[in-house]
Amino acid sequence: MALEIKHTAGGAILLDGNALRDQIIAELAEEVAGDSSLPNVCLATVLVGDDKPSRVYVGSKQRKAVEAGLSSRHVELPATATQAEVEAAVAELAEDPTVHGILVQLPLPDGLDPEPVLDLLPPEKDVDGLTERSMGRLVRGRDGHVPCTPQGVMELLGRYGIETKGKKAVVIGRSTLVGLPQVLLLGAKGADATVTLAHSRTADLVEACRDADIIVAAAGIAGLITAEHVKPGAAVLDVGISRTADGIVGDVDFESVQAVAGAITPMPGGTGPMTIACLMQNTLAAARMQQ
Repeated sequence: MALEIKHTAGGAILLDGNALRDQIIAELAEEVAGDSSLPNVCLATVLVGDDKPSRVYVGSKQRKAVEAGLSSRHVELPATATQAEVEAAVAELAEDPTVHGILVQLPLPDGLDPEPVLDLLPPEKDVDGLTERSMGRLVRGRDGHVPCTPQGVMELLGRYGIETKGKKAVVIGRSTLVGLPQVLLLGAKGADATVTLAHSRTADLVEACRDADIIVAAAGIAGLITAEHVKPGAAVLDVGISRTADGIVGDVDFESVQAVAGAITPMPGGTGPMTIACLMQNTLAAARMQQ
């Protein structure tokens, strides 16, 4: 089913993550229903503590898993849980053959170290693509799970027909969750973009961005990217999230940029929903890896 193309008031194509997420979830549900060889595909989520945004996000993942035809298992531990208790819960899921994907919701409460917890995830069950082994597989071009947010950016570009081959792309932000894997994905064979990695300490960010055909903003700095950064007709994808007195905002000043860009993601409703869609894609892929 083709996506409905919507435009902003300034004429840019609106890269609607909610609409594309729902389309992908429907495709996955059809795929699961039509493959009798699949097991009961299970995504397990682990939530430690009572951080409200994390709880909302985990709940959304559980609902979308069910919509995609997957089963959902949830493990919840109190904020007082010890490092050993959290690691034991994750180790149990890692060893359970009926669990195909595991997502540990971050951040963990103060005093808990996420790295030993993530190290317990087998690469084939690391559906968030967060472990060192998953990142290593991405660097080496081996089969594995790609972090969901950068993969969601690639889905938006691909499904909306935005060409990457031979194009100039700038990724702003160097986190292992988004920025670094995004650079690898855009520069990989098949995508074939020429990629510049920028960040909050880039000396002249306007100069770094204004010739780019694609900008992925993932610095976590509210309103960092304005119209002066953007070449007319460029695609601008906003991954950054900042909580301000006015609510959740992104790295992109939407109102000024949408008048210049050729395509732009809203905030919210852009890259965030795609993170969940790609988590479900990874979970189905994980089940097939483990068959």
